[in-house]
Amino acid sequence: MKRKITLFIAFAALSGTALVAAAFGASSASPLPVSKGAIVALRSTALGSVLVDTRGHTLYLFKKDKQGRSACYGACATYWPPLYSTTKPRAGKGVHASLLGVTKRANGKRQVTYAGHPLYRFIADKTAGQTGGEGLTDFGGAWDVVAASGRAVEPSASDSGGSGGYGGGYGGGYGGGYGG
Repeated sequence: MKRKITLFIAFAALSGTALVAAAFGASSASPLPVSKGAIVALRSTALGSVLVDTRGHTLYLFKKDKQGRSACYGACATYWPPLYSTTKPRAGKGVHASLLGVTKRANGKRQVTYAGHPLYRFIADKTAGQTGGEGLTDFGGAWDVVAASGRAVEPSASDSGGSGGYGGGYGGGYGGGYGG
């Protein structure tokens, strides 16, 4: 009986530790892990064919970025995690390898660029193919998904609902609250 209680306590302690670690990991504001050779691919979305990362998550450009350099740091990079790559990024089907590159961020990490635009994910895009960040104006600039040409995808007026309901809350909340 004593051994069963000891095993139960040990199991409960390990389970509790795992739950705490998972909770802190899930709520952590740190960027996603650096991939060795980021792959940039194309995926069909409600906005058309757009650039995505290895997991199929939509990639965005930030119109406030200038001359291939990121203007998104601190709280901005928490909500718009940069796409990092420790080696040369690779082109998936339909992506022009000649448009892929990297830029060095202030922290020394290498952020993937496409047609000279640093690439980012949007934290509220939880599943592959979501485009909730399209058209938001967080942190002092507009965010747009990127086409294979390297240009921003500008949805037509009939596509204005394509933000998946995030436009008002995130655009006014994050951008307005931090002022970027």
